[in-house]
This record gives sequence, C-alpha cells and structure tokens, in this order.
Amino acid sequence: MKNLTILQMNDLHGYLDLHNELYYDDKGIRLAKAGGLPRIRTIADSIRAEKGEILFLDNGDTFHGTYEAVESEGADLVPLLNDLSLDAMTFHWDIAYGPDVLKEREKELSYPILAINVYHKETGGLYMKPYMIKEISGVKVAVIGIACNIIDKTMPKHFSEGLYFTNGLEELPGYIEEVRQKGAELVVVLSHLGFPQDMELLTRIDGVDVLISGHTHNRIQEVVKVKDALLIQSGSHGSFLGKLDLTLDQGKVTDVKHNLLDVSEDIPEHEETKKHIENVLAPHRDFLDETVGKTRVILHRGTSLEYSMDNLLLSSLLKETGAEMAFSNGWRYGAPVDAGPVTRRDLHQIIPVNPPVSICELTGKELQDMIEENLEKTYSRSPLDQMGGYVKRALGIKVYFKVENPNGQRIQAFFVGEEKLDPDKVYKACYVTNQGIPEKYGRNHEKLPLKAIDAMEHFLKEETFDLYEADTYVLI
Repeated sequence: MKNLTILQMNDLHGYLDLHNELYYDDKGIRLAKAGGLPRIRTIADSIRAEKGEILFLDNGDTFHGTYEAVESEGADLVPLLNDLSLDAMTFHWDIAYGPDVLKEREKELSYPILAINVYHKETGGLYMKPYMIKEISGVKVAVIGIACNIIDKTMPKHFSEGLYFTNGLEELPGYIEEVRQKGAELVVVLSHLGFPQDMELLTRIDGVDVLISGHTHNRIQEVVKVKDALLIQSGSHGSFLGKLDLTLDQGKVTDVKHNLLDVSEDIPEHEETKKHIENVLAPHRDFLDETVGKTRVILHRGTSLEYSMDNLLLSSLLKETGAEMAFSNGWRYGAPVDAGPVTRRDLHQIIPVNPPVSICELTGKELQDMIEENLEKTYSRSPLDQMGGYVKRALGIKVYFKVENPNGQRIQAFFVGEEKLDPDKVYKACYVTNQGIPEKYGRNHEKLPLKAIDAMEHFLKEETFDLYEADTYVLI
C-alpha cells in the first residue's frame, strides 16, 4: 500500500493577497474575504507536515489578472510561486505577453511548464516539455500537461505568435503509453481545457488515473469519476484549493478522499511569504488604492449571461463614444467589488490589460451572426467546440434565445434599443479587444486614443454606478 496526496491550485489570475470572493447561498450572491499566497503556503506546509511529500500542481492562468502581474509580465510572481514548492503547471493567459516571455518565466521557475499540445509552426516541435515523471512518497507519478487550446483561435494574435495549438486528445494516448513504459505507476493529466472538455476527454481516452482540471472555475465539491479516472477542479483566484488523498495498491487506486478547501480569512498567513508579497504590492499601493468613484451595486462576474462588472465597463464605453452598442469578452476572472467606494485597483482587476477603446460599424446581419457564433462557442453541444468564457458581454442590444437549439438557430428575437434588428442597417458599435468584436465582423475598425480604465474613471467621476442587470440576454 502507498499513499499520495495531490494539492491543486487553478486559475489564480495573479491574486497574491486577501481579496473579495463571491459565494452563493439561498439568498443569492454574497461576498467574503478569501485567498492570498501566504494562506496557501500555510495550508501546503501544514499538509506536508502531516503527509510528507505531496504533489502540488498549478493549472495555469497564474501570471495574469491583476495590475502587479501584468505590469511585471508575471516576473514579480515567480519567487512567490517558487516559495510554494509547486511541482508543475500548464498555461492559458500566462502567454499573454508573448511566447518568448513565458519561456523566460519558465526558466525562472523551480518547476516545469508542461504542454503536449502546443507546437512551433516552423519546425513542428513542442513549445514546452510534454510531461514529467517524479517519485513522490514512493509513488512514481507522471504528470502530462495540456494547455488551453483556444489561445490561437479566440485570443489576441500576439499570444500565439509562431505557435499552433491542438486539444491534445490525439497526442495523449501516445504519451500515456510512453510514461507507462518508463515505469509510471500513476498517470496525472494537468489540463487547462475546461471541465466539459476534460469530461469528454476522459470518455474517449483510457489510461488516465487522475485529471486535474482548470479554466472554467468550477468549485467541485465531490471528486468526479469517469470510468476509472478521477477528476477535480477547484474554483479560482486562489480562494480554494483541491486536496486529493489517494491509496494505491500495485499501481491501482483503491481509496480516494477529496476536499475542496476554502482559503478563508481566518487561516494564518505564512510570515515569510507575507513579507515577500508586501515587497511586490507596496510600490503600487498609493496609485491602486486611490478611490475613483462609487457603485451602488456589487460588481461581479458570477453569472453566465450578464454581470454588473462588465455593465460598468460597457456603460463607460457608450458614454465616451456615443455608439449605439458596446461589446466586451465574457471574461470569468475578476474578484468582485462590494457596493461602495471603487478604487483604481478594482478597475485594473476588471480589465487588467487596459486595452484601447475601439469603434467600428456593423450590419444587422453581422450582429446576428456574431452573437450566434458566440452562443455556439459558449454552449455548443460538443464540449470540444466550446471556446468560452461566458457569453459575450453587451449593452444596447436585447437578444431572446433558446440555448438548446442547434448552432446558428438559437436567436428568436433581436433588438437594438427599442427597434427590431434590421439585417441591412449599419450600426455604430464600440468595444474592447478583438474578443469583443472579432476583426472578421464589421468595417472601419479604429482604436481610439483612450484606454478602458480611463473611460471607467471618467464615468465614475461624473456618476455613481447602479446598473446591476440590463437583461441583454433573455433565455427562453
């Protein structure tokens, strides 16, 4: 009999310190403080003190999402992550600064970044190592990485310059066989495909013992079993960790215990890590902690169809541009902001890349096609065709749709303002990033000399925000 503990951190999104987290209860949404690397280190060290060696894995979406992460292109996070004694990670938004920068971050880390599904276009060679094999607590473990596969399909082009991505399903069986031949007793897949995609992977591919899932921010309370494989996913923002205790007998998992750990405010902070984090945060505090306005409603990204956080962003874009409608991507990340004062830090957590505001013109037919495409990428019947994010965020339009309908047939009614959509009419739109309006839609695309965060600051200087729900999308 052998025992192994696996600890998971997924979708940290650059959150180093205590922050607001969104919880659901019988009365709706509530906020509480959670997270912070000093508390995560306390938990990890406590488990190591009890269990000895553990396998500590990070699913990626780590080096992006807060001002400090973006300003340093992830570099300021490296020593803090090394303090946690992680064993491996894979990636998604971590490549936002370009492939060369992520390779630099990998050199600085004390553990590898793994991906079997990312290739150099020129040579066809792998961009990162595909797997690692390590003996932990007497168990020879193989960890096989799968990076997020949508990076070259829906993300800004510079993220994937010189690279192409697959979903990894074709490659995975060969790597499973390879690590088994090298003596691996336990095969762990570290994936950033997303929970629906990972479930589909396990229905198609045998030989995986454990799948550590990320990307979709699911808070899985009980381990999911698919055939002989175990799957967990553990929230986001470092507000939760997943703990999996395994007993193995002759290479077979005979007992499983799983806990979704809440990184709550009452957990003591590791003093050394706390000091390191303060050194990262301190230079930016005066700038980021300045109050720039007020909100009467909670700003959050906790629902699939619409959230108040992006209603603030889009309201600001409309006010600055005078456009008829506004669009942004359906981002999942971003710690919620309670009603009351709004700081500059809060705005950078809404849209940390702070892109320019853009405008363009679209026909009614293009609008309908764009929204239908986005609904398919969010709710496709085939998990492998889902490429979210949540639904594209919008103001100035109203869409009634049936989620169960096939691709291209979901929208039942579409309005711009108070008028029914005219397929031949040309409409003026504003947006941020090509995830708001992809380049293939519309014409006369123009980036304005105005950044998204400046637009929100201008808006909040003049009025208190209070648009919690606009009912842009109505599920019928």
